[in-house]
Amino acid sequence: MVAADDAGRSSDIAGKLGVEPGMVVQELGWDTDVDEAVRDAVEERAGDELLDEDAVEVVDLVLMWWRDGDGDLVDALINAIGPLADNGVIWVLTPKTGRTGHVEPSEIAEAAPTAGLSQTSNVTVSDSWVGARLVSPKSAKSKR
Repeated sequence: MVAADDAGRSSDIAGKLGVEPGMVVQELGWDTDVDEAVRDAVEERAGDELLDEDAVEVVDLVLMWWRDGDGDLVDALINAIGPLADNGVIWVLTPKTGRTGHVEPSEIAEAAPTAGLSQTSNVTVSDSWVGARLVSPKSAKSKR
């Protein structure tokens, strides 16, 4: 019974992130502190392993684990956009408030438009991580 509950929760994580079967998902910023349950749920729903930063495929979704001190978020987002499909999504996953590496939401809100992205929503993905969903604006006029 516990396993079924865990499986439901894992599926919910992938659902929150908009992962669909057959999606190509790239993972950036992996380190030992990432939430393996989130990774497992995404791989299970997508039906394949996560691609790393060296992948050259076009990707539907990017999971970017980001912590305070990881560098310049704008540069990282611009690099993440390169292999992203036209309708692709970047999830910036950051440690929750009070956790080591926490990133202020305002940092993401300021970096996104500079990188040419729009922030559309935020979700809690685990006990330790939250995510901000970033997409390319549908048209130039929507940004003006």
